[in-house]
Amino acid sequence: MDPQMIKVIGRRLAFALPVLLATSIGMFLLGAASPMDPAKQYAGAAVFTMSEENLAQIRANWGVDDPLYVQYLRWLGNLLHGDLGWSTSRHEMVGDVIAARAGWTLLLIGITLGVVLIGSLVLGTLAAYRRGGLLDRGVRVAAYAVQSMPSFWLALAAIAVFAIGLGWFPAGGLTDVRSTGVDVADVAHHLVLPVAVLAISQAPWFLLFVRDSVAESLREDHVLAARARGLAGRTVLFGHALRTALLPFLTLVGTHLPELVGGSVLVETVFSLPGLGAVSVHAALGSDFPLLAAITLITTAVVLAANLLTDLAYTAADPRVRIDG
Repeated sequence: MDPQMIKVIGRRLAFALPVLLATSIGMFLLGAASPMDPAKQYAGAAVFTMSEENLAQIRANWGVDDPLYVQYLRWLGNLLHGDLGWSTSRHEMVGDVIAARAGWTLLLIGITLGVVLIGSLVLGTLAAYRRGGLLDRGVRVAAYAVQSMPSFWLALAAIAVFAIGLGWFPAGGLTDVRSTGVDVADVAHHLVLPVAVLAISQAPWFLLFVRDSVAESLREDHVLAARARGLAGRTVLFGHALRTALLPFLTLVGTHLPELVGGSVLVETVFSLPGLGAVSVHAALGSDFPLLAAITLITTAVVLAANLLTDLAYTAADPRVRIDG
């Protein structure tokens, strides 16, 4: 590996540690400031018949009456040993909750990201090539219109039209209610609407960026020279203009990942998908601090890793670029 890349990785890892630590402290302070009593939250409906002695025993077992710094150090020590805690809203280990649902969220985000990247590259490039034409105007109007629509509204509209109205796709869930197992075709059928909604809600940024970047690249000297040499329009467009526009596009992918993750939370909730997004909403409503803290830390780590990979890909795509870590 290039020594420059190794140096960048080391610096980014050194930067990631205090970021993760600050995130954990912030989440812990927010959890401590919550007016919800974790003992009562854990007891659920039984709290109405439970004595104060039993509630006090639960608090003592969990150590919630200890000083705040003692609770944090204990939680951090357990975290370093791989113990993410107990989910009070799911009534199971946090690690088991995340392990059972993280794959579905990654599948949704991965497919959506692929659809967004391919679609925005193709449509944005063609719109730039036909600047001022019908396709260009249509793409820009559609992008600006979608930008003003919340993702949950798009999801509800898609369910109303394509699930309830036309009956083409399921309104929610990951498999058919009569299914006894997980079938690839069934899962793919259920993911069509969630992926489409999430992709459409995230596409405008990428689409407009590609359109403007390629339009700018078409006016650069090396592209004009390629045209002057009589190269085919397709070669000039995809072989010269698009290659130049791809470098800043890589940076956009990394910086836009948090918004994609945030959008998946709403989409998973509306479509009742068993991913981390819907679980996060349920944990927030139930003041499930251990689960919320673990999901937040994992999401932060994924975003940091994605930005690192983006920087490394940027350097690999253009060896002349040197990243100031």
